[in-house]
Amino acid sequence: MAKVVARKETGKLQIDFTYKGVRCREQTALMDSPANRKRVQAVVDKMSDAIKEGRFVYADFFPGSAMAERFRSDRKAPDRVPENGSGAEEPSIATGPTFSEFADQWVQEHSIEWRRSHIRSLLSTLDGRIKPYFSNRVITSITKADVLAFRAALAKEPGRGGKAGLSAKRINEIMGTLRQILAEAADRFEFTSPALNLKRLRVKKSDVQPFSLDQVQTILATVRPDFKDYLQVRFLTGMRTGEINGLKWKYIDFEHRLILVRETHVLGEDDYTKTDGSQRDIRMSQPVFEAMLRQQKITGTVSEYVFCNLLGQPLDNTNFTKRVWYPLLRHLDFELRRPYQTRHTAATLWLAAGEAPEWIARQLGHTSTEMLFKTYSRYVPNMTRQDGSAMERLLASRIGTAPLARITEQVLDEHGNTLEQESFVPASEQLPSPVPKPRGYAAAHRRLKPHGSDGGQGPPPCGGKRTPNPAMPRAGF
Repeated sequence: MAKVVARKETGKLQIDFTYKGVRCREQTALMDSPANRKRVQAVVDKMSDAIKEGRFVYADFFPGSAMAERFRSDRKAPDRVPENGSGAEEPSIATGPTFSEFADQWVQEHSIEWRRSHIRSLLSTLDGRIKPYFSNRVITSITKADVLAFRAALAKEPGRGGKAGLSAKRINEIMGTLRQILAEAADRFEFTSPALNLKRLRVKKSDVQPFSLDQVQTILATVRPDFKDYLQVRFLTGMRTGEINGLKWKYIDFEHRLILVRETHVLGEDDYTKTDGSQRDIRMSQPVFEAMLRQQKITGTVSEYVFCNLLGQPLDNTNFTKRVWYPLLRHLDFELRRPYQTRHTAATLWLAAGEAPEWIARQLGHTSTEMLFKTYSRYVPNMTRQDGSAMERLLASRIGTAPLARITEQVLDEHGNTLEQESFVPASEQLPSPVPKPRGYAAAHRRLKPHGSDGGQGPPPCGGKRTPNPAMPRAGF
């Protein structure tokens, strides 16, 4: 016998019944109240009649339910006019798992695809932001208005540093997780995702802040001796923070002078690199090679990690940033910036040195040069002084010399101090005036006869035709 009950945890009404010997419980989105109980009971009565008459189709009554898949072999019920006689469909009751239940299932099913660090970050977002808002809402009952209201609420949450509202980037990350969950639920329970076509917030572009070569030299000359080799390798290899902190001696190839990037250290754990493209071999320059040799004498026999603390464990980025990096920049009166800018510095120094963009992209772990040019190209003119001066020199040597041939000593004498002779570069010769290139019949005729000869024929009279010269071959057109 089917009955209507209220869940203690949520206070929402639930339909509890048995079908084909299987106990089924379908939760609604309606709170417990006399009016809602009457509404749900009406559905239960119709459902009970359909079961008795053998025309009950689970998916018709509970289209978003996971149990509908179990009873999908039920024949499709024939079309029928609603008993209210109005011809209109009766209000449906949202069924299916709650958002929290489905989100947990989604994480469990997909966690095998993700890195451990990503799982920890995702769970933090789910438990800290998304689940508290949607709580025990039936996932099929969530509307686009609910999603937009959630995004608006995120904009009012306190951000980092006491800022009002989370950043657009952070909101997009949270909404991205929500969008994936709703899309998966929509695919399984056959409803339109309320997050469909929801636009991402515009994120303000943040410029990279690489150090100049002089600043790099100053930092290396000033930093604590026990961190000099660490920073020297960071500045000259472009390795990510997790990559260099998780670098192990087994990935150092001294014979071929290569650093093999195979792992990363994130959130206290060794894990796979950020992407497949991040798996790469970095060529050691001479300064990097020498730094590795010095470091091998220090940690080569006490830890598997190249750069480690006194306990042989990988360096902690937060500890390094607060106790070494920022104090160093303040001491040097440099603008404060994250240690990650050492990666950007390596890229700009390679570009300034004229290294091939494809090679630089491989060293950084990029699969193409698109990111390279998009992120770093504006720094190249400042560092290499290739800011259009090469074109100016070319124009001055080829085009700028012709007018100077007309500036004679007589002109200089007439103008006195207005013109200074040493201000001009003497031209080797005066360029002749350009001669228009012959076109059409004249061009073909010119190619087929000796220069200065018209083959015994002058130009044809206006409107007339030239008599072909038997000695002149026909043009191929």
